[in-house]
Amino acid sequence: MSDRRRPLNPEPDKLFFALADGGWTFAQVNRYVALTCETILSHTALEPGDKVAILMPRPLPFALTMLALMRMRVISVPLNTRLTAGELAWQVKNAAPRLLICETEALALTRDLEAPVFALPTMTMNAQDRALAFDDYGTMRFDDDFAIIHTSGTTGRPKAAVLTHGNIFHSALGTAHKLDIRNNERWLCVLPLYHVGGLSIILRSLIYGTAVEFGPTAPFNVDETNRVLSDNPITIVSLAPTMLQRLLDAKTRAWNPHLRIILLGGEAPSAELLARCAAEELPVATCYGMTETASQVVTALPAQVYKKPGSMGTALMTAQVRIIDEAGEDAAADVAGEVLIKGSSVMRGYINDPQATAKALRAGWLHTGDIGYLDQDGELFILQRRDDLIISGGENIYPAEVEAALRQHPAVAEAVVLGLPDPDWGQRAAAVIETRAGQSLSSAAITAFVRERLAGYKVPRRIAFVEALPRTASGKVQRSEARKVFDDAPPSDN
Repeated sequence: MSDRRRPLNPEPDKLFFALADGGWTFAQVNRYVALTCETILSHTALEPGDKVAILMPRPLPFALTMLALMRMRVISVPLNTRLTAGELAWQVKNAAPRLLICETEALALTRDLEAPVFALPTMTMNAQDRALAFDDYGTMRFDDDFAIIHTSGTTGRPKAAVLTHGNIFHSALGTAHKLDIRNNERWLCVLPLYHVGGLSIILRSLIYGTAVEFGPTAPFNVDETNRVLSDNPITIVSLAPTMLQRLLDAKTRAWNPHLRIILLGGEAPSAELLARCAAEELPVATCYGMTETASQVVTALPAQVYKKPGSMGTALMTAQVRIIDEAGEDAAADVAGEVLIKGSSVMRGYINDPQATAKALRAGWLHTGDIGYLDQDGELFILQRRDDLIISGGENIYPAEVEAALRQHPAVAEAVVLGLPDPDWGQRAAAVIETRAGQSLSSAAITAFVRERLAGYKVPRRIAFVEALPRTASGKVQRSEARKVFDDAPPSDN
């Protein structure tokens, strides 16, 4: 058996983090993580089970800090650096971490947050001959909580999914089996680490003993990512379809011949994008998953993707998928219904939200709220993601959250937020606003108002004003009718 196909076997001198200066081995990362543990504990005494938030824009410090918290059996709370001060404040209050660790460059984002803040200094590995308390890996328990990750909810407030170490391990196990993970993998990470998609790349590679290369994550740099894919021996890259579209539009050189998997998640790729990828013979694999399942639970390999465009594939070996009808019974093949997931990668629940937990986790199954069907071969097709979810450039936008922000304006009586197709971003948010009698508004005023309250990617790019929103006889807003406002209206992007 060749070295390429040996059973996975992490080695201390093997490359873990590939960097511009050559990178760090597993042994070097281990030592730096031990130093990080010592530095954090010299500032704040932490106990296993404590919660610590991470607010770091750069992926390497973020990854090292997260690994240190794992070593101390402390629960990580990743925070999205793109959120506004108000959004961050709510998430910190909801998770109630014992400490918030940031980089010096991110200190300004921590003002008025309800948590003690520690700006982690840059350390040098100058203690090679000194034994450290956290030099050893220690013991991980599958039932221990690993992280609390906030994910948008349809109530207008984010929910915080609790993932265990067992969730992470079994997700990695299922992915390794599906993608045929090999000893020489180098996984390019251009997804932010505050999302489960980015986090999972680091954790899987730690478990597999394979290398990670960090690309520019915030903001996504198309030209630099294309250069890395062409010049470096990347074998796997995780992307949102919008990211792949932008890369292909800007690509001037062939990508390196070692690239064997382009893993697309976050949303279904368009038929046009898949046709282009097929024409260029790109190894695209599509996947379906969510924060609540520790990333992907269903995956289609390239042969499946091109044989059945639109298929998300079959469940990983660690998961099961069901489709149920409105009566709660199993739907027949090719009949649409709600997607249910079961398996060892499904979250423990949501913190501080027993009602949402009880609704999502029933009789051992995660009720996703997504609509799809299984075909005759058991392959999953998704028809609608989480009710009215908008996915723009791989970022989730929940209309309820944006609508709640719009209704705070004194001139807004009611609002509906919708996703409109966009050639560059997949979808863009649009708003139809019912103004109060005698009031007038402008798109610029609304844009400025929302931008003060929500992250920039959530701000509606098209805005229409109406005297009254279309409603049913019972008074419920008809979202499908509201969408027609934009059918014949000229674009008015902000």
